Amino acid sequence: METHTMKRLDKQIIVKDATICYEDHGIGLTPIIFIHGFPFDKSSWQPQVDFFQKNFRVITYDIRGFGKSSSGTEKPSINQFADDLINFMDLLEIPKAIVCGLSMGGYILLNAVKRYPGRFIAIALSDTQCVADTTEVKAKRKNSILQLNTGGIEEFIEGFIKNIFCDATKVNSKEVIGEVKKMMQSTSLSTLTGTLNALAQREATCTYLQEISIPALIICGKEDIVTPPVQSEFMNLHIINSVLKIIDKAGHMSNLEQAEAFNTHLNDFFNGLK
Repeated sequence: METHTMKRLDKQIIVKDATICYEDHGIGLTPIIFIHGFPFDKSSWQPQVDFFQKNFRVITYDIRGFGKSSSGTEKPSINQFADDLINFMDLLEIPKAIVCGLSMGGYILLNAVKRYPGRFIAIALSDTQCVADTTEVKAKRKNSILQLNTGGIEEFIEGFIKNIFCDATKVNSKEVIGEVKKMMQSTSLSTLTGTLNALAQREATCTYLQEISIPALIICGKEDIVTPPVQSEFMNLHIINSVLKIIDKAGHMSNLEQAEAFNTHLNDFFNGLK
């Protein structure tokens, strides 16, 4: 991750029971909204903001409970996060947008597209999948919650970091890893455990994929072991108007690990929509 000198322009807006912190950069008729993954915040999209704000209106926001957004009073769920996205768009008077979601951001996006299909011009699904958690994965999430609740936050973070980055990143991009670790350390215990439970309880969206008719870009790190390329290939096969891009030397955080390649694929996709 490069060192960025751009002045942060955080804004806040009340979305039902939560205060959502967001940034709004650049100009353009159709906004591009980026949804971050778990357990990160909007700053994880900084390389994309820097690149795209020159030619597009770019919006990033902290999902409730993450970054500088408040948690609100409701129990976390993917449905709720998707509703937040739509309500956020309503408050900003955005009838339709291009939206990119990474990992959990992709779960939120697929949920929202299924329930509010008329609100999207195009979507980008990065390092994500349509399947629900298996029994095994649910058990792992339960163990992670137990670990967090018994004081094992640093141990949880170290284990998480180990899985989301490819070997090349671990050797050559320690600054990237350090920035991501800071995001995780700043996330509250209640948000970590509540969102892990929400992820475990989410519903699959695979049967809906064939109904998606808007343009879709699917991106995945070649060495992503969290949501492996086979899941992206499945979505590409079932979303009619989709394109798949696999990024070499990238794991689960492809937008940070290989930002230049990631931005090139997104830029080509965005420009193809004009």
